[in-house]
Amino acid sequence: MAARPLVARQPNERLQALIQEAGCSNAGLARRVNMCGAEHGLDLRYDKTSVARWLRGQQPRGRAPGIIAEALGRKLGRTVTIDEIGMANGKNLASGVGLQFSPTVLGAIEQVCELWRSDVGRRDFLSGSSVAASALVEPSRDWLISSPDAQVGRMAGPRVGLSDVAAVRAMTEALTTLDHQYGSGHVRPVVVHYLNSVVSGLLAGSYREAVGRELFSAVARLTELAGYMAVDTGQPGLAQRYYIQALRLAQAAGDRGYGGYVLAASMSHLAAQLGNPREIAQLARAAQEGTRGRVTPRAEAMFYAAEARGHALLGDGRSTQVVAGHAVEAMDRASGEADSGDDPVWIRHFDHAYLADELAHCHRDLGQADAAARSAEEALSGHPETRARRRAIGLVLLATAQVQRRDVEQACHTGTKAVELLGTLRSNRGAEYLEDFQERLAPYREEPVVREFGARMDVQAA
Repeated sequence: MAARPLVARQPNERLQALIQEAGCSNAGLARRVNMCGAEHGLDLRYDKTSVARWLRGQQPRGRAPGIIAEALGRKLGRTVTIDEIGMANGKNLASGVGLQFSPTVLGAIEQVCELWRSDVGRRDFLSGSSVAASALVEPSRDWLISSPDAQVGRMAGPRVGLSDVAAVRAMTEALTTLDHQYGSGHVRPVVVHYLNSVVSGLLAGSYREAVGRELFSAVARLTELAGYMAVDTGQPGLAQRYYIQALRLAQAAGDRGYGGYVLAASMSHLAAQLGNPREIAQLARAAQEGTRGRVTPRAEAMFYAAEARGHALLGDGRSTQVVAGHAVEAMDRASGEADSGDDPVWIRHFDHAYLADELAHCHRDLGQADAAARSAEEALSGHPETRARRRAIGLVLLATAQVQRRDVEQACHTGTKAVELLGTLRSNRGAEYLEDFQERLAPYREEPVVREFGARMDVQAA
């Protein structure tokens, strides 16, 4: 057998510098890495010789680089990335960026900026990564138990003022409108480049305490939007990273209500899309617990509706009915209030049409065809034309309910309307709903109207 060629390794100077900064010996770092690994269920047995090999340039396998970075971060009291320790090859970069709920504000800034840079520069690494349910639930626990950030102001860098914050918010509203009408495939690259080129500079600037809170609030919303757009472009592994960082930014803003929204509207819905019903309910309940007494009835309605989705996917009709009832009651209270101006901007879109949409999903998953159809029709009657993607999904929900009622001809007619509307969008979510609808049509594939619908879909795909 021919000898394997020798590859000269470069000394890992980044790791050496961090070890010196942390004041660790090689043996001390190895011990910390082993302890940190044990917390993650790993049986690591590194020693001072292992650390010496890393310093000579050896790359440990698997999850080890992330554990090393976490161990050093704990010693330093800030977030340390695997890029900082000189171990960010492709696989490990994809496994670590954006998945940590940082214990410090500085760490949060570093982590979210690294996520944006990685997304712009190495999109394939991140988009191909998978979603772990625990990676959604663990940050919710950290958010629940973490103390508020005592200080977020900074004294270094270019001055950032409220006009800069207003610009980020205006950009978010404009991009949200475009996303609703045309789908994320048209808009997401703009969002990511804006975050990486403009917003990262604002976070690294100089701002007073009050301005800093407002800045983190605005950036949290835009980061959450980028996460939703990752979902809509078929990148759930990337979406979870944006959602985790949006949650951490909301914490820095001191906005518990928006943190709850990220859990219930973003992470919970991502878990639903991935078929993890237990996590759906967990995340929604975490939102309720962490915001109790701090949100308006409209937000409460959304949080309850998200929990109901989880119970429905679990097939628990009784719990779904109870929690959905709480959602309806909260929405009625929101509608009965004389001044809805108390609602923060991030929840104002959640109206009776959105609630009906959520309930249509619940009835669909419980096999309650008539109720699903009624809720889908209510949602469609309330969604304006500008909510094109939402209307398309509502049409698919209605068509699905019609299939469940065995009204196949009407279902294909409704499904055709959805196909036509989705033809104006670039939305992976819409395509997934259509695929689910086609699967439900499979038992009726020999009927002429179903064959005709299938032919129309083939033409659309071409």
